[in-house]
Amino acid sequence: MTKYNHCGTGRRDEERKKVNINSTVIAGFQTLNDIGYLLKGKQRVLLVTDKNIAAIPAVQALIDQVRDRVSSLHIVGSVPPEPSQHDVAAILAALESRDVDLVIGVGGGSVLDVAKLLSVLCVEDAPGLDALLAGEKPQRRTTSLLIPTTAGTGSEATPNAILAIPEKETKVGIISPVMLPDYVVLAPELTTSMPAHIASSTGIDALCHLIECFTATVANPVSDNYALIGLKKLFTSLETTIAEPENLAARLDMLWASYYGGAAIAHAGTHLVHAMSYPLGGKYHLPHGVANAILLAPCMRFVRPAAVSKFAMAWDLVPGADTSLTDEEKSHALVDYFSALVQRLKLPASLEELGIGADHLPYLVEAALDVQRLMKNVPTAVSASNVRNVYLTLFPALNH
Repeated sequence: MTKYNHCGTGRRDEERKKVNINSTVIAGFQTLNDIGYLLKGKQRVLLVTDKNIAAIPAVQALIDQVRDRVSSLHIVGSVPPEPSQHDVAAILAALESRDVDLVIGVGGGSVLDVAKLLSVLCVEDAPGLDALLAGEKPQRRTTSLLIPTTAGTGSEATPNAILAIPEKETKVGIISPVMLPDYVVLAPELTTSMPAHIASSTGIDALCHLIECFTATVANPVSDNYALIGLKKLFTSLETTIAEPENLAARLDMLWASYYGGAAIAHAGTHLVHAMSYPLGGKYHLPHGVANAILLAPCMRFVRPAAVSKFAMAWDLVPGADTSLTDEEKSHALVDYFSALVQRLKLPASLEELGIGADHLPYLVEAALDVQRLMKNVPTAVSASNVRNVYLTLFPALNH
């Protein structure tokens, strides 16, 4: 992967490896009815989901389709939100056998992350979960099929699996291109059951992936292309999916926006929003999309001076945007748009309203700075004082 930088610092991620996304993507309404050929030659299938997703009629139909075509189907139906390494260990311990030739993940990002982990843990001589957490890289996986039911995480296109580490009150990422799936199905009808607040927060998560990867120090032409396509689809579709839950065209565009966000992560990386949101999820168990929504505008306001031209390019994709503005004006307008979008989606805008007091600031600052994997992608230098000042904006009572 060719690396280049045009956001200001010249820092590069020398450890990032070349990633090739070779997944076959099947997209469109009722595509789940036509995936029987993917099961040809498969006999032992592990299907990973959660209890809410399993209750969706289309998912029940998928399960029936799989059961009719294979000799053995084991369903893991209890993946929790924001899973920890203990949750994955418990799932592994409960498996009757790890001898499977297809892993299917159906659900949101947490389910898909667990499915990706199981695809590498359920092979002979695989590293153990503790070894993966310690940094050992898997060498192979069983065949995998990922089917997202939310439009936000893009997990189906990333080499990442994120786990909570309760003992450290944070999250860690297990990262390997080996975990990228063989097949991805984007079926818009699976996302219509999402409550509006889930669709909103997961949509903002996708937005964070796209704009962060677009402005990261490790951004490159491949990730830029994914980010720009994804941003255009997201800007035109996110609010439509909230106002018109059954609009399948908009739902499919959001699934694509989420997928492109994941692909951008695979070729670049997120930075400040995600680094600062990890402690909010790890210690306070805020939903990932909500934590990102709170941080989106404040973080982008901080990085804006280092990414003016890219912010201007993103602004030009917003429907109805005034493209006659200067790049400087466009960059400010984009940050204002982010702030207004979060407000229109009725997502929280401060930590105070979620019961997190300013006395937690020292912990938050230290924990965020500890996420160096992401902090080094920020397109400008970041100090403890900078991080503290961004968090301070989430406590309005202190700013009066």
